[in-house]
Amino acid sequence: MLLRVVSDQPWNVSADVLALPFAGEPTFEGELGEIDRRTGGELHVLAGFRELRSERYASVLAAAGEVPVGRLLAIAAGPAAALDRETVVRLGAAIQRRLAGRPVRRLAVWLGAIATSLDGGAEAAAELITRGVVEGSFDPAALYRTGDAAAEAGPPVLDELILVVPGTASAAAATRAAERGAVIGEGTNLTRRLANRSANDVSPQVLADETRALAAEHGLWVDVLDEKRAAELGMGMFLAVGQGSANPPRMIVLRSGAEGETDAVGRRLAFVGKGVCFDSGGISIKSSDRMEEMKMDKTGACTVLAAAVTAARLAPGVPLLAIAPAVENMPGPGASRPGDVVRAMNGKTVDIINTDAEGRLILGDAMTYAEHLGATHVVDVATLTGAVARAFGHLVTGAFGDPQSWYDELTAAAARAGERFWQLPLVDEYWPEMDSWTADMVNSSSTEAGLIKSALFLRQFVSVPWIHLDIAGSGYYRKPTAWAPHGATGVATATLVELALAGAR
Repeated sequence: MLLRVVSDQPWNVSADVLALPFAGEPTFEGELGEIDRRTGGELHVLAGFRELRSERYASVLAAAGEVPVGRLLAIAAGPAAALDRETVVRLGAAIQRRLAGRPVRRLAVWLGAIATSLDGGAEAAAELITRGVVEGSFDPAALYRTGDAAAEAGPPVLDELILVVPGTASAAAATRAAERGAVIGEGTNLTRRLANRSANDVSPQVLADETRALAAEHGLWVDVLDEKRAAELGMGMFLAVGQGSANPPRMIVLRSGAEGETDAVGRRLAFVGKGVCFDSGGISIKSSDRMEEMKMDKTGACTVLAAAVTAARLAPGVPLLAIAPAVENMPGPGASRPGDVVRAMNGKTVDIINTDAEGRLILGDAMTYAEHLGATHVVDVATLTGAVARAFGHLVTGAFGDPQSWYDELTAAAARAGERFWQLPLVDEYWPEMDSWTADMVNSSSTEAGLIKSALFLRQFVSVPWIHLDIAGSGYYRKPTAWAPHGATGVATATLVELALAGAR
């Protein structure tokens, strides 16, 4: 897709569609008023008829009149005072999704109203709208459906995106910002493509092969530990989860930068992502209700791998590790049983009470291995608990951090990325409930404070500054929204990229 930024009046730009985002109630003054005049008052009529509304992401297609485009697309950003970076990204995605099924190849977006209301002005608007348009182009149906009808029903494949910025803005600076947004959007879509693929398509070995291909394409270093090497390193928890499947586990390591190198702020940053390619629950088998969604249990791994690739694209050589413990949790002949005791890589023993509390087991050994490779700061990402979805739904990610200063860096990165996280407390008084009769700890206890207990369990396997992101609610949508289809959302990819780039030289 060709990306072009122009400093011009929106009614002078030629395209198939001109998108007109507006904040607050539509007032037909300034540029929007002039466009309305050139349409013969079409927008004004649509507003009076309640076709053009101010509710966030409400949109309408209108005749263009004298404006040299095929159609106008007016879309609401909600109240101007509430406009934030998350909304602008979603606005760009909603524009692209609103055009699904239409023969659009050249899309122009007028940024005047957004640039006026958004902190960061035209550059921020250009980056976030572009990222949104790229993310809005993702269609999970395209992964497996064939034929022209399937392709024609999805978001349009753009040849050109034209951003129209106010004349006072620097087109060159807005172009650089838009290009950055496009790369981050492509990273989010990489997460989604990997996460949405079915379990019979992506086994642990296939995920490792995909990572090798990404490493070769982007000049990164990769290593894949098989079950023999994992056993030699003492990864008892990781192996316990994968031993019930005919597809053996793989510990995937992707690295940007030289071995042992630290970034500009002295970090050896590691992202660790839960990669359960399918989760049946093992012997503690899940209910059949929505078990088909458990192909999504690898989303954390897909997130960290995509984030590492994206950060390296934007800042080649930035020191960064991404570790993805990839397994299938199946009730096969070799499966772990409730009551089995395993020894973790750090020497601690775990009494497996529930084989469906498997994500914390593979993450524990992966985080220990991250420190073994020299990590000084760790972020883990996982579809870990149903409790987080019950608490926050699908629009907010639950998060833990220790120490607070490290979590505050994530908060700053999330603000830049336009993503929502809610910090939860690490309440040490709950830890005695994870005591075992026979081992150092159990992997699961009562459901009370289960979300906090899962984080306390993970903390047993990391000794450096650490953040835990539970994306079990926010990692995928069960139904489409104005800005996204059902399936993987790519949440946290952009935040991790921003966190990594904070240390770029």
